[in-house]
Amino acid sequence: MKTSNKFFAELFGTFVLVFGGCGTALFGHVGFLGVAIAFGLTVIAMAYGIGHISGAHLNPAVSFGVFVNGRMTAKEMLVYWCAQFIGAIIAGALLLVIWNAIGGGATGVFASNGFGADFAAATGNADYQAISMGGAFLVECLLTFVFLMVILGITDSRHANGKFGGLAIGLTLVLIHLISIPLTNTSVNPARSLGVALFSNCGGAWSAMSQVWLFIVAPLVGAGLAGLCYKCLGGCEKCKKD
Repeated sequence: MKTSNKFFAELFGTFVLVFGGCGTALFGHVGFLGVAIAFGLTVIAMAYGIGHISGAHLNPAVSFGVFVNGRMTAKEMLVYWCAQFIGAIIAGALLLVIWNAIGGGATGVFASNGFGADFAAATGNADYQAISMGGAFLVECLLTFVFLMVILGITDSRHANGKFGGLAIGLTLVLIHLISIPLTNTSVNPARSLGVALFSNCGGAWSAMSQVWLFIVAPLVGAGLAGLCYKCLGGCEKCKKD
């Protein structure tokens, strides 16, 4: 498959993920469960829609974990990263246009990720918990690790039920969101975090851009650890040949 095809597939897929998931959080009034399901459904849809073109990573952390595991080159990963961040930013910009069109303005946290008491207060939802920076880092790192272990396992060429991979990955993402939406608004995806943080303007003590670094670094750390761990379990291309 051509690199340009993969680039546009990842751009489109990440756009749909951010627009669908964060859009549901902004406009849906469906609660934590509904938002979690929305993110999972977008992954399932894109896995079967563009998975045959690019693998439907839709997430820089996924691409990094795949790279660390030895399934893609650094050059390929950077192409994916560019596509994913561009797709997420386009989605965030269009969500802002729609939000302003209904008279909302970029109030509240605008579906951004965050941590601490100021973030919990900015959400305007008493169900959010004021998790510490260290706690948020641990949550995002651990859940991304789990997510990547599932992805690397289900996409392993030795897996007998790979055709159900999109469903398994999407349902895992639903579970991850149910755990961590009340804590960090769930990232496990640097592109998803930056895509909306750029357009968030809470106007209070909390700022999305001042905390977005954690939601870039922690998922990458978790994904990298998963890539290494799965390789140790014999899940790399070279290991399969030995």
